[in-house]
Amino acid sequence: MVRFTTTILILALAIGAFAIGAFAQAPADFASRKANLVALERLWNQVQVNRDAKAIAAMIGDRFVNTEFDGGVSKRGKFLADFADPKFKPSVMNIDNVEVEVYGTTAIVAGDYHTKGLYDGKAYEHFGRFTDTWVYGDGKWLCVASHSSLKK
Repeated sequence: MVRFTTTILILALAIGAFAIGAFAQAPADFASRKANLVALERLWNQVQVNRDAKAIAAMIGDRFVNTEFDGGVSKRGKFLADFADPKFKPSVMNIDNVEVEVYGTTAIVAGDYHTKGLYDGKAYEHFGRFTDTWVYGDGKWLCVASHSSLKK
């Protein structure tokens, strides 16, 4: 009976130590994931202003879907073609009030955005909200869906 009780006590302590270790690491891991995703969102903006088509292509998944503020929907190929369109000349792309929710290997990033530039020689400036869905695989995060809407 003493041996059985000792074994249960050791097992309980081991499980407790494992649980404490797992919970102690979870916030740090979550915080680093959040920081990484916010950095990717900021890089996305910088890449668009710099018109780096190769970099943006490396950040989006093969089945990427984009929903624009005007309701237009485009898949990866059209999105990349629109991005490369010489008529599109963004000069400012900023995000603020960014929130990140991580669900295992999927993350939702939402926040406010401000974009400004020229399209076909005409000035534009938009203030709105965005929601991006990121999936982690093969050692990196890829954006698989993006949605934006204008603020009224």
